[in-house]
Amino acid sequence: MTQGGKTVNGFRFMPKSLKAMLSNSIPEEEFSGHIPWTPMKTACKDTTFALITSAGINMKTEPEFNMAREKKEPLWGDPTYRKIPKTATTGDINTNHLHVNTKYIQSDMNVILPLARFKEFEQEAIIGELAPTHYSFYGFQLDAKFLVDETMPEIIKNMKSENVGAVFLTPT
Repeated sequence: MTQGGKTVNGFRFMPKSLKAMLSNSIPEEEFSGHIPWTPMKTACKDTTFALITSAGINMKTEPEFNMAREKKEPLWGDPTYRKIPKTATTGDINTNHLHVNTKYIQSDMNVILPLARFKEFEQEAIIGELAPTHYSFYGFQLDAKFLVDETMPEIIKNMKSENVGAVFLTPT
């Protein structure tokens, strides 16, 4: 995929055998379908924001994503999620992802979960506030049924309880 004149290689960190298998199922042409868009009902300065990433981040005090199972079952991805408090810093987290080079996230989590930047937005009144809780899941999901039917409804319920009006998603 090309963005801004640069080629993005989504297979760079993937095992060659998995790359060969998956690359055959991805169409060559650009997506031309309808992308649904929900306009915001309030101004950013009046909205509570939550952040979600598919980078497989967990707090060091919480369980890691199950990469051991994926190593045994390469087509499986952990469909659970982890809560990340708005007070989290790079030193508080682990990153578990077999398909992403995590060294950049481990050196500065703001490259994928920009809590510090959104705290600045909150202080500068660009956003209303930053929600107390943010979420991470594991982005490699060939069968997203559990993620869609179980994980995301739980996340949505939690966000509603914290009056989240907008989500900033950073996919991997």
